Amino acid sequence: MTMSPGSPTPASKLSDISMSRRHLMRLAVAGAVVLGAAACGAEEKSSSGGPTKITIWSWTTAAEALRGVVPDFERDNPGIKVDVQDVGNPAIWDKITVGLAAGGKGLADVLHIGVDYLPGYMEKFPGGLADLNKLGAAKHKDAFSKGLWPTVTGKDGGVYAMPWEVNPLGMFYRADYFEKAGVDPESLKTWADMIEAGKKVKAATGIALTGLNKPGTTPDLDLFQNLMQLQGAFYFDLEGKVTLDSPQAVQAMTIIKQMNDAGLVEDTAGEGTWKRIMSEGKFAIAPFPAWAANYLATKFPDQKGKWRLIAPPAITAGGSQSVIVNSTYLSVAESSKNKDAAWKFVEYALTKPDSMNKMFKAGGVFPALTAAHSAPVYTEKWPYYGDQPVLKTFVDVLGQGAGATNFTGDYAKALKVASDAQTKVLIKGADPATALKEAAALLAQQTGRQKA
Repeated sequence: MTMSPGSPTPASKLSDISMSRRHLMRLAVAGAVVLGAAACGAEEKSSSGGPTKITIWSWTTAAEALRGVVPDFERDNPGIKVDVQDVGNPAIWDKITVGLAAGGKGLADVLHIGVDYLPGYMEKFPGGLADLNKLGAAKHKDAFSKGLWPTVTGKDGGVYAMPWEVNPLGMFYRADYFEKAGVDPESLKTWADMIEAGKKVKAATGIALTGLNKPGTTPDLDLFQNLMQLQGAFYFDLEGKVTLDSPQAVQAMTIIKQMNDAGLVEDTAGEGTWKRIMSEGKFAIAPFPAWAANYLATKFPDQKGKWRLIAPPAITAGGSQSVIVNSTYLSVAESSKNKDAAWKFVEYALTKPDSMNKMFKAGGVFPALTAAHSAPVYTEKWPYYGDQPVLKTFVDVLGQGAGATNFTGDYAKALKVASDAQTKVLIKGADPATALKEAAALLAQQTGRQKA
């Protein structure tokens, strides 16, 4: 999900550790699950007497997943016809941005939006997205994974999107390497434990823990972000103030420095480097979210049976182990002439377990709806992971309750200054607190935001 600074387009290089989470999510295909239909609704007609037509913008397999819900929806809501359009990623971000800037002209009725864009749209285009509270969204507030509702809620208390996908963080690890080092991964409760374990693994196998793009040729901040999120922090607080130099951010960067100083971090700079090192089996851990379960199994089949999954270690003993790495949402355009019908589809697709799991099967979009997680697919054993039910681990992580993350409309700028700070720490041995203090001051200057 890493973006180039100032650009509305997320990076999408599969060969790099900073690869787009959204791109990789499209590669994920969930296990089979058979589902039924949902309840009936009232017939609607357009002002001309014909069926009401609504258009939805999405991309690739997510669009295909939405199409899978359309037949049931149209059956249960006679008089509404749905056209799901695969706009493409990153093209969709330009189209939505242009449409919102034009006062909603040309926008689809329903918009599929990522967590790194939604806050910016809400900030920069007030009134561009419909307040779903006026259509009945409030009753669903507690239906989704904790940490998502604050993201869809504006400063005015309005709700401008409904959660669809959630990607909790997990810690994939090479069971064979840890066994050879005599380390029980289940005993690793903190990142300090993980660093000590990494030293043992390196001594026993010669394998590093993980990799980072050290010179920052492509912003590679996923691990830094995850370590902040484990402490309930991010680049900005929920009020939008800059927190890049917070104690939590300094602690996150200090952990990365400790890993690097101990020789546990490979440099993944260069086209295809991360994928090559991974294919050679030279990483002991992969801190990745839910979409990665199928990605690893698909891209590295020769490592079948060697990988396992645990919840990510906490920063301090007894601390949080729950992180929502990224998420996506469905919004209704305020300019839509068929907001009621659009809302009916959004509600039908995102608040019914059957609909959510049908989309999960079709597009690998891990449901934000907690009631969907009771389906059998989430406890199925995966041969690639030694018959471990990996999806259950992700469900359990979500069940701990992750904190909300505010990407704001200045996420791209935060990535750039944070990436430069990380490069100073990894390449030049800079002090994390000093590097982040300078970065926070620059970010505040560039964005006009106050420091917390």
